Amino acid sequence: MQTSRRDIFLLACCQALLLINGAGLVSMNGLVGFSLAQTKELATFGVTTYVLGSALATMPMSLWMGRVGRRAGFMAGAAINIAGCFIGALALHWRSFPLFCIATGVIGIYNAIGLQYRFAAAEVAAPADRAKAISLVLAGGVAGGLIGPQAIRATRDLVATPFEGSFAMLAVVALIALGVQSFVRVPAPALGEQGGGRALAEIARQPTFVVAVLAGALGYGLMNLLMTATPIAMDFCGHPFGAMALVIEWHVVAMFAPGFVTGSLIRRYGTLPIILAGVGLTASAALVALNGISVAHFVASLALVGVGWNFMYTGGTTLLTETYRPNERSRVQGFNDLIVFATMIVSSLASGALVTTTGWETMNRAALPLCATIGVAVIWLIWIRRAARPAAV
Repeated sequence: MQTSRRDIFLLACCQALLLINGAGLVSMNGLVGFSLAQTKELATFGVTTYVLGSALATMPMSLWMGRVGRRAGFMAGAAINIAGCFIGALALHWRSFPLFCIATGVIGIYNAIGLQYRFAAAEVAAPADRAKAISLVLAGGVAGGLIGPQAIRATRDLVATPFEGSFAMLAVVALIALGVQSFVRVPAPALGEQGGGRALAEIARQPTFVVAVLAGALGYGLMNLLMTATPIAMDFCGHPFGAMALVIEWHVVAMFAPGFVTGSLIRRYGTLPIILAGVGLTASAALVALNGISVAHFVASLALVGVGWNFMYTGGTTLLTETYRPNERSRVQGFNDLIVFATMIVSSLASGALVTTTGWETMNRAALPLCATIGVAVIWLIWIRRAARPAAV
């Protein structure tokens, strides 16, 4: 138990350092893209390549970690991120939008690997404590939410080219992460846990898998759609960069702070009711955004999106652990995250196009039917499980 707590704490620290990188990158990505791209509708394409890099890396890196272990994979991710930050600094120095998109794609590989921290937490915890372990590791992102955007703000003008110094700062953060990761101890997969198992198509037909993926993928996609567009929307509304950084900061805090209690809430009320609560919060966020464009409206809306994402993502991850056997976990985890990232690619592409052509209000209206889709799927699974109870008695 003591070892489990130690490793969960270290994984939470890794999550914090990952989110300093992620939140910092998000807070400047749209603005950097807008300044470099000749076609302004492509301003958020750097987010798309970030997600694309994650999508392409998630399955091979998950399978590779299934063979060599979590620690080697995590450390490789941090080293790749340092290289990506160096490319990003060069892109800004040379005013190259294509090179900037390559940089965010490389950094996306680090994100794909870092998202496996939650699965590592489930692997070091007892089965009854998995939801709590997952949520506590995600809670480490609170530090990233507080530090990331403010660190970008502080280093934005560190050198002559705006945000060039910010990439150097993110490389230093990744170097610190490399040191923390070297102390992580996650049990290596046993020989009997490597390969074999059911076909992915068979696993994916399980109702629990369908709802787990919908909660994780659509929940992430909705969050990404609104978060990516926020700095640009605020810029259009005349708000300063400091206000944008504040909104992203509180959004990321809202994403991860509930992690201190989400696991306990799942244990008390069940996974599916918590996912439903996340759907309701995300829908409420869209309604808040439709009622005003002040900084307060942006803060409230993005904070609600953050908490809603936490409930859906933690709940979806917990559901996913019920769908696979030990010798299937690397494939299923990688496949799940591949679907998540594919959804994020679509949402990030749609984000820039929608906010620059149809506006902030249209984006928020588009979020409501997607919320309804997740809600209907959860209710469907609740009905299936209740209908199955008499047969099991």
